[in-house]
Amino acid sequence: MNNKPKIILHTCCACCLAGVIENLTEFIPLIFYYNPNIYPEAEYKKRLQEVIKVAKLYGLELIEGAKDFQAWTLYIKGFENEKEGGERCKLCFRLRMKKTKEKAKQLNINYATTTLTISPYKNFKIIKAISEGLNDNGFNFIVYDFKKKEGYLKSIKESKRLGLYRQHYCGCVYSLRDNNNEK
Repeated sequence: MNNKPKIILHTCCACCLAGVIENLTEFIPLIFYYNPNIYPEAEYKKRLQEVIKVAKLYGLELIEGAKDFQAWTLYIKGFENEKEGGERCKLCFRLRMKKTKEKAKQLNINYATTTLTISPYKNFKIIKAISEGLNDNGFNFIVYDFKKKEGYLKSIKESKRLGLYRQHYCGCVYSLRDNNNEK
């Protein structure tokens, strides 16, 4: 019998998942793929298929959150022209962390974390503040800085070893636009 507590692991993509999963040995991770921001639909499906692949490799349960791109678009309305890392991203993080907490509560799981902190392109302090702001009696959003100890580099190596698809933009239509404008 395994006495480890469960943890909801919000997962943005397979590469980040592969880079953090071995850091959660004190828990039984339940993968929560909730990313209504990912655009276009083909990109969303491609990332989900890769997450499914990693979940199977590690024998982990996976839950797909609602894919509601229109609701996400309304949620960030007015911030479409923000630079990457600005207020739009904070709103997006907040929405995804809030939904992660809701899923954890629904499943009677007292812990959650996110793979987002492995990326050097995401602001750890912002993700930490948003996530810890969701903590309350009986629920703890644990925010690991997964990029420490060469975590991001390990995720790249693990992704190559597993033959995972590595995307070249955050995922939202605006980061895709900005990425294409930079090229």
